Amino acid sequence: MKTTPTLLLPLPRLAALSAAALALTTLPVLTAQAAGKPLVYCADASPEGFDPGMWDSASTNNVSRQMFQGLLDFKRGTTELVPKLATAWTISPDAKTFTFTLRRGVKFHKTPYFTPTRELNADDVLFTFQRFVDPEHPFNKAFPANFVYPNNLGLAKLLDGIDKVDDYTVRFRLKAPNVTFAANFAMAWAGIHSAEYGAQLLKKGEAGQINNQPVGTGPYRFKSYAKDDVIRMEPNPDYWGSKQQSSALVFSISREPNVRVQKLAAGECHVTAAIRDVDVAALDGKPDIKVEKIQALNISYLSFNMKNAPTDKREVREALDISIDRNAIFKALFPRGDAMQAVSAFPPAIPGYNKKLKNEYNPTRAKELLAKAGYKDGLELDLWALPVTRPTNPNGQLMAQLIQQDWAKIGVKANIKTYEWGEYLKRANNGEHSVYMSGWSGETGDADEFLTPNLSCAANKSGVKFCNKDFEKLIDEARATTDTKKRLALYEQAQEVFKRERPWITMAHSTVYIPVRKDVVGFIMAPNGSVDFENVYRK
Repeated sequence: MKTTPTLLLPLPRLAALSAAALALTTLPVLTAQAAGKPLVYCADASPEGFDPGMWDSASTNNVSRQMFQGLLDFKRGTTELVPKLATAWTISPDAKTFTFTLRRGVKFHKTPYFTPTRELNADDVLFTFQRFVDPEHPFNKAFPANFVYPNNLGLAKLLDGIDKVDDYTVRFRLKAPNVTFAANFAMAWAGIHSAEYGAQLLKKGEAGQINNQPVGTGPYRFKSYAKDDVIRMEPNPDYWGSKQQSSALVFSISREPNVRVQKLAAGECHVTAAIRDVDVAALDGKPDIKVEKIQALNISYLSFNMKNAPTDKREVREALDISIDRNAIFKALFPRGDAMQAVSAFPPAIPGYNKKLKNEYNPTRAKELLAKAGYKDGLELDLWALPVTRPTNPNGQLMAQLIQQDWAKIGVKANIKTYEWGEYLKRANNGEHSVYMSGWSGETGDADEFLTPNLSCAANKSGVKFCNKDFEKLIDEARATTDTKKRLALYEQAQEVFKRERPWITMAHSTVYIPVRKDVVGFIMAPNGSVDFENVYRK
C-alpha cells in the first residue's frame, strides 16, 4: 500500500481574477447526441468564474453544479448525504479520519481544448484539494487564487493530511475531530478537477484558463460564455450516469426579476432564478406555469466593517441595529408575509437555535449608545445596497432607503452606494465598505455551515470581518464533540456572543419561489434554493 502525505500550509488571501478573465469565450462545438429540447434557465447574475473552488456566490455555484461533481452529493430536495464520485465513505469513531472509495469508470469532459486519456482517480482528488491548502503547489505558483470557501472554512488549519491509499481510495486526516466535515464534500466548491487537465495547462503556461475553460465530470460540459448575456452547455456524451434528455442547457442572464418573469411567461426560459414574492401574483392563474416554493435555509444581513471607524465600536453597531424598524421594512419588501425576521445567525429550523434571543427597536437607546461611543452629534457612513435580487432581500435599494430614513432619526447620515455584482463582492472583500448587504444559504441543515464560513477567524484574513476568541472557542468545541446535546448547547452560547457583539444586522429568513413551466420534468428545489438540472428535461 502506497501512502502519499500532503504538506499543508495556510493559503494566503490573494487577488481575485480580473474581469478581463471573464471576457467573451466562444469555442468550437462538440455536438452531443441528444435528441430532446433545449432547457433554458433565466439566471439572475453572471458567474464570477468557472473554477468552483474560487467562488462562493449562488450565481456561480448554480453554474458549476451542472459541470462539476463532488465526492458526495445531497439527495434532491434534502440535506441527506449520498454517493457521487465516491461510491462509499467511512468516518472513524473519533471523527478525525474520512476515507472515500472512488467511483470507477468516470470520465472527464472531452472538449475542443482538452481530451482526457484516463478515468478519474485519486490523483484528481489530491490535485483539487492540494490547491486549496498548499500555496507552494506548482499550480498555485502559476495561478495564485483566492479559494473563498475553503479559506473561510479554515481548511488548511483543519487538515493534517490527504493520503492516496491507492488509485481509487483517498483518506483525509484532520487535526481535531469534526462531526460536520463530510458534508463539505457535497458542496459546490469541492467539485473535482482533472489533474491531467491541470498538468496540460501548466505545461502550456495557461494555468488561469482553469477558471475560463472548465473541465469536470458532470452531466453537462462547457460550450461558450458571453459575459452578462448567456452561458451555453451541452450534454456530456461520456457521462457515467444517465444520458441527459435535454439537447442543451442554457443560462440566460437577466438581472431584473420582472424581465425573468416576462421571459418565463413568454416561453423564452423554462425555469428562472428565485423571484420576489411581489412577482408571484403576476404568474397566478397561468395554466402553463407552476411556482415551486420552499422555506429555505437562508438569511439576509448587513455586515459591518469591524476594522474601521465608526463601525469598529460595538456600541455603534448595536445603535445602528436597534434603530431599524424591521416591521416597516417587512411590510414594504415582503407583502405576502412569507418571510420572518432574522434574530440570530441562522434560521430557527436549524438545531441549536437560541430561542431566547430577540430583536429590539429602540431609537432612544440607540442615541444613548452613539453618545457613549463618542458620537453625540451623530456620524456619517456609507451603506451599500445589494445590486441583485435575492429571496431574503428582493430590493436592495428600497431596503437601503428605508434604513437610511431610520438612521437619520438618530443622527446618522447614510450615503447609499452600489456596484455591479462582481465589483460589489470584490470591493466588500477588500473592506472598502462601512456596512454592506449580504446573505447566506445553507445546504446541510447544520449550524456550523452558517457560523464557521462567515464568522470564524479563518474568514477574517484582513480584519474587516468578525473574529472573537470567545465565539471561536465555542464553535471549535461544538464541531469537535459527538455529544449532540452538548454541541447544541455550545451553539446557543455562541449565538449569545454573536448577538452581544453585533457583527451583523440580521434581517430576514425567506420563502424561496422558483417558477417552472409545466412541460419541465424532474426539477426539484433544493433547501437553499440552488438548482441542479441533471435529468431535468422538457416533455
